[in-house]
Amino acid sequence: YPAAAIDFATGLGSSARIQAVQDGTIDIAMASHGVDSADIARRGLVAHEVARTAVIFAVNQFVDVTGLLREQVCDIYSGRKPAWQLFGGTPGAIVPFMRPAEEVDAEVALAAIECLRGLEYGSYVTVRERADEMAESIASTAGALGLTSMTYVQQSGGRIHALALDSVAPTSENVASGAYTLTRRAILVTKATPPAAVDSLLTFIRSKAGAGIVAANGGV
Repeated sequence: YPAAAIDFATGLGSSARIQAVQDGTIDIAMASHGVDSADIARRGLVAHEVARTAVIFAVNQFVDVTGLLREQVCDIYSGRKPAWQLFGGTPGAIVPFMRPAEEVDAEVALAAIECLRGLEYGSYVTVRERADEMAESIASTAGALGLTSMTYVQQSGGRIHALALDSVAPTSENVASGAYTLTRRAILVTKATPPAAVDSLLTFIRSKAGAGIVAANGGV
């Protein structure tokens, strides 16, 4: 599509992005959580869910633990169990990282793991504000455990490994079937009758070629 150009704007929160679509100053708003479909419809807009991505607890490539139970996740972040050998791994300290509570990945985890809600993290837990900072911390820190998404696992080149949760792996099949429940949605909000170029982009995203790009980046 050599005649198509896409400009990416930054600096707007999700509610401001959606308002900008309604005002006609942008064509598409990206969102992933807390979208009220009824409110969107009342504003003459449409929320197009184009993918779902697993939110996961992941480890540095040299950690040999492959899965945790929900209660074990809480044991780690509270500081009650600070070593990998307590979970069947090679002896070594766990270095845990977490996202801010108001961030989407953390909201998904807190909604799904009851014992994390209101938990006082151990003093050795480091909060990473940005998703890319979290991924780099997991990839570069020996013994690391962190909250991230399958997108970053796919893009890490094997430096980050995803953990199963309660013996359910975050595979595309388990995300699609609902067996793996920690997921975030990828939503594009547009006007109900979008411009032709936007409609063409949405059609491409939903095509076989578009699905291949989603899958290559850890989505379903």
